Amino acid sequence: MALHRSPSRTRSWLAAFATLAALAGGVTFAHARSEPQDRTVATAASTAATPVPTVSPTTSAQVRVETAVREVLAVAEGDAAVAVLDLSTGESVRVGAERDFVTASIVKVDILATLLLQASDAGRLLTAQEQRWATVMIENSDNTAASALWEAIGGAEGLAKANLRLGLTETTPGHGAYWGLTQTTPTDQLRLLHAVFGEQSELSADARTYLSGLMGSVAPDQDWGISAGLEDAGSVHLKNGWLARSESGLWVVNSIGRVEAGGHTLLLAVLCDGQASQKVGISLVEDLAELTRVAVTDG
Repeated sequence: MALHRSPSRTRSWLAAFATLAALAGGVTFAHARSEPQDRTVATAASTAATPVPTVSPTTSAQVRVETAVREVLAVAEGDAAVAVLDLSTGESVRVGAERDFVTASIVKVDILATLLLQASDAGRLLTAQEQRWATVMIENSDNTAASALWEAIGGAEGLAKANLRLGLTETTPGHGAYWGLTQTTPTDQLRLLHAVFGEQSELSADARTYLSGLMGSVAPDQDWGISAGLEDAGSVHLKNGWLARSESGLWVVNSIGRVEAGGHTLLLAVLCDGQASQKVGISLVEDLAELTRVAVTDG
């Protein structure tokens, strides 16, 4: 069953941030960024992927998204950030998006992108076993399959090398077998999504079609997050991630992907941590995803 929030709750948030919009003077809302550990950084000259466009923080869409996020987080626990790229207009809006978050299972998109790059370099197709692992890893978020493919790509080293080519400059692969503890930023997740859904990419057209197709066929129990409030299931391609941190018991909940809404094609990343439960985190992610989508498309 899809875990969606009630429309009435969303309308109350919309009414609140519409009132506040007149008072928001383009203040950039961002949290302190944690220090990266062993981050592999790509220079501009070494990245082939098209960078995510930047915009002035005083654009109307930026103000609307900032206002929405501030209103939601004022009564929420933990931390959160959003980043969105409107492929229809080229406009990019980010709020708190330079902060590091643990990926949990959204890194599975990156793992499969790496595998596809490596297979292309070797001039081969994915094996039948790799395809089975890829399918359940993305559609069902299967961890055993993710661990198998993590090993197949060469773990952290393989992911880091692929990310240099994909243009991800703010992602630190997890150590050893801990792929779910990869650290990233919402901005880097936009870069990854652009590599999957954009036309200019290190990934071949066939690879992009394959990966996006799996993200568009997730199991019903995975259909939450950036899909909240959308009636057309075919308009969403997503991957979600969730993880309870062992040291605190608090949850990381993330959702990334592409949505079609109001005549716009959006790449959207919503990441949060410090949540009391998975359910609370899902609710926060869905609030932020829907409000961001409305703020960008209804301007």
